[in-house]
Amino acid sequence: MHKVLIITYYWPPSGGAGVQRWLKFVKYLRDFGWEPVIYTPSNPEFPVIDDTLAKDIPADIKVIKTPIWEPYEFYKKITGKKSTSKINSGFLNDKKSPGLVEQLSVWIRGNIFIPDARKFWIKPSVRFLINYLKENHVDAIVSTGPPHSMHLIALAIKERLNIPWLADFRDPWTDIDYYKDLKISAFADKKHKNLELKTIRGCSAMVVVSSDMKENYEKMGGNNVHLITNGFDPDDMEAHEVVRDAKFSISHIGTLPPSLNLKVLWQALSELSESVPNFRNNLEIKLVGKVDKLVTDDLKALNLGEQLTLIEYVSHDKVASLMKQSAILLLVINKDSPNAKGILTGKFFEYLASGRPIMAIGPTDGDLARILKESEAGVIAAYDNLEQIKKIVIIMYEKYLCSDLNNNPKGIGKYARKNLTSELAAILNKMIIKKNGIPD
Repeated sequence: MHKVLIITYYWPPSGGAGVQRWLKFVKYLRDFGWEPVIYTPSNPEFPVIDDTLAKDIPADIKVIKTPIWEPYEFYKKITGKKSTSKINSGFLNDKKSPGLVEQLSVWIRGNIFIPDARKFWIKPSVRFLINYLKENHVDAIVSTGPPHSMHLIALAIKERLNIPWLADFRDPWTDIDYYKDLKISAFADKKHKNLELKTIRGCSAMVVVSSDMKENYEKMGGNNVHLITNGFDPDDMEAHEVVRDAKFSISHIGTLPPSLNLKVLWQALSELSESVPNFRNNLEIKLVGKVDKLVTDDLKALNLGEQLTLIEYVSHDKVASLMKQSAILLLVINKDSPNAKGILTGKFFEYLASGRPIMAIGPTDGDLARILKESEAGVIAAYDNLEQIKKIVIIMYEKYLCSDLNNNPKGIGKYARKNLTSELAAILNKMIIKKNGIPD
């Protein structure tokens, strides 16, 4: 059995999207001849906690934890937040527009904390892991980001010990949607991009989550770039008996920051509520997770407040039931993201596995659109095409009225987490074969 050290910031009891990918890889890696060893902080700042995820951690997995110092306690003090409050991700606000202190904090985040606020864990982690690895052999190292500080830990170890290193990019670095919101100076931008290039060229191999990301990183000179999408775990989708929502429920599961505020969709639903008999009475807009105040304000301004159902963060073991009971599952891609065509979230693949129709709004020529078409799992509309969005909603609404709003996606088995882990193990195997000079 080979051993792989996995450097990750997110690990249970962390909830949210960041933990899912590697938790699931770890769940299945032993089936393909790899024993995972986890390295993660002992006192991280998680936006959400989900204790139910612990059930996916295999028995006797070695988890190494060391303390991390993060600047969030200082941030909480200067912004008047309680020390127990959680830091929202994605520039999400639940009460008011960000003030001067918050804006200054964003500037510091982008220009001082490079590549991110976990940078202070890099040096102590490198020291600790070099000593650990001298006495505890591993065949390969994996780093997963964001936060991209994890890659810089692995980079330093590879430079010292020459252990094969796989860099996993769940999101891009400088092409991520919020990069422009960090108010980054020319000097800081150059430093971010230099570190990104050093990472993608210094690793033995890298993995990305979409074909668009793969193409972009190959153009940048990425070393040995592979595609392994996010996916779904059939074990998670085995919800107990589900009673379908009585109303025409359009459900979005996950965070809704200002960048994902679907103003055109809200406008379409408002107009249909005025023009289509009983549409307003049947409609439910179900938003599950953290929602920015701008989103709820816009819905109320369009007279859709009574149709709005807000549900706080739901533990992952209950997500499948919420998906399966919904009439439609809503997915949106940030139109201002430079990598919009390549965004494929883990949530999307769970949507696929739920068997409910998907209505997406985003690039109609991107990776998401391609998989929707291949699987026949739903439809996608362009961002600002009001009439197209209204047409899609009406078609689905008419099927709802006829109790014919069903979905049977095709060919999605390749996105099952165990199958994806098989692909990961194959990449790790090739890395160590190359390191040992054994021909393929």
